[in-house]
Amino acid sequence: MAIDKQTVNRIAFLSRLKIDEDKTEDTQDEFNKILNWVEQLAEVNTDNVEPLSSVNDNPLVCREDKVVEGEQADKILANAPVEEYGYFVVPKVVE
Repeated sequence: MAIDKQTVNRIAFLSRLKIDEDKTEDTQDEFNKILNWVEQLAEVNTDNVEPLSSVNDNPLVCREDKVVEGEQADKILANAPVEEYGYFVVPKVVE
């Protein structure tokens, strides 16, 4: 799969990135290099390889789940630029 300039512009729009027109071709080349590398990874034989949940063999340290501090919503919301009905108000980011 090759990336064309139209796809680069679409990805830039969706990720809210500004790519200058003179950099579009360089970005296209970089995307194609990344996709070629991923295709090379797909060729690796992993039939006899056990899946990993972590690269470390160390077990996770578990602790008792208990509330140590609570009922501080008013203090937390005091830092909010805009607050409504006990929640932070943030600008819409998804169209």
